[in-house]
Amino acid sequence: MPTTRPRYTLTETDELKAALERAARRWPDDAGSRTRLLLRLIEAGDAKLEDEQEGRRRRRIEAAKRIKGQFDGLYPPGYLEELRRDWPE
Repeated sequence: MPTTRPRYTLTETDELKAALERAARRWPDDAGSRTRLLLRLIEAGDAKLEDEQEGRRRRRIEAAKRIKGQFDGLYPPGYLEELRRDWPE
């Protein structure tokens, strides 16, 4: 089918073969199409990566909430302005 999009070629390594066999067990309706199984694997992998990224984001937010306010008062008011006064323009 003609397309302007990039195409990809994969060689079925032992690892890819095993992944496709697992995918065929997971999605038996698509077991007859290696292409459809590859797309399913890519979609599942992408969803996993997105979940991991969201988890890291949530953990960073929670960490920021835990330390919020712990450093209040560490520097006196106007400290940055005073420090920057010595910087060249």
